Amino acid sequence: MSSTTILDVRRVAGHIGAEIRGVDISHPLDPSTVAEIRQTLLAHKVVFFRGQTLDHATQIAFARQFGELTHAHPHEDAPPEEFPQILTIDPHRYEERYGKDYRELYRKRRYSYYSGWHTDVTAAVNPPTASILRAETVPAFGGDTQWTNLVAAYEGLSSPLRAFVDGLRAEHRFLAGYQTASEDEKLLKRINDNLLISVHPVVRVHPETGERALFVNPGFTDRIVGVSSQESRRILDLLYEQITRPEYTVRFRWEPGSVAFWDNRATAHLAPTDLDHLDVERTLHRVTLIGDRPVGPDGFVSEIVAGREFKAESLVVA
Repeated sequence: MSSTTILDVRRVAGHIGAEIRGVDISHPLDPSTVAEIRQTLLAHKVVFFRGQTLDHATQIAFARQFGELTHAHPHEDAPPEEFPQILTIDPHRYEERYGKDYRELYRKRRYSYYSGWHTDVTAAVNPPTASILRAETVPAFGGDTQWTNLVAAYEGLSSPLRAFVDGLRAEHRFLAGYQTASEDEKLLKRINDNLLISVHPVVRVHPETGERALFVNPGFTDRIVGVSSQESRRILDLLYEQITRPEYTVRFRWEPGSVAFWDNRATAHLAPTDLDHLDVERTLHRVTLIGDRPVGPDGFVSEIVAGREFKAESLVVA
């Protein structure tokens, strides 16, 4: 591509999201185009591409232009052969591993309506900088993904409340938003054998933009540190309600060849739950970029409680 390429960027919601047109991301991009995509991502938090022709190798090559890649997932022990960075998202894979009722049981055990919202792998002390998800097979209807702008959510709080949450810390771990039961034995064993627990600032200062973002999410945030359990739940419920307000969100309709690229430092997202009762095929593939430790407004840097940093090598204990 020419070094003078100017992206065709079209905003898709008031606070978050833009579609980038006129670029083929299956081929190497020139530095100026990479820089434009990065700046567009920072401005809009999640960007979308349509009509792309990618496989595992070209998805990985595209992502590497923006940073080093993590292993597929801290609990993934069977990524595609020769592509350890790829996490395949396919409900049938989880049914094979944890039982055919996995999706229904998982849905029923949410603590609240908000529990499905999450920022990727915040149980790790260095959650991914960004995630890139491509659609291979999607149903003709349903299966949309939603994202929310955590910077806008923070800025939407009143000044006294912003000052209050600026100094808070929170503990993050897997399955924080779910009530587990004996039927979850396989899943719980995997979680306990591969513990990742971290303490993060409740408000994260974005390392590139300097913006402040609420850095809590119902999927991973377990408790506010230093307060009672009742106070923790009240604070978190207030913040979860704030980050999931519709005005801060965007909803994306997948098509084969669609790609979503989101800033994991400034967003949370919600996977679809409208297909669990249907026998439809939905297969997507995700890669994530290695992140750094979040830093709060007061300079607090995230700390490890259990586990180690999430990097390129697998963390899985068989």
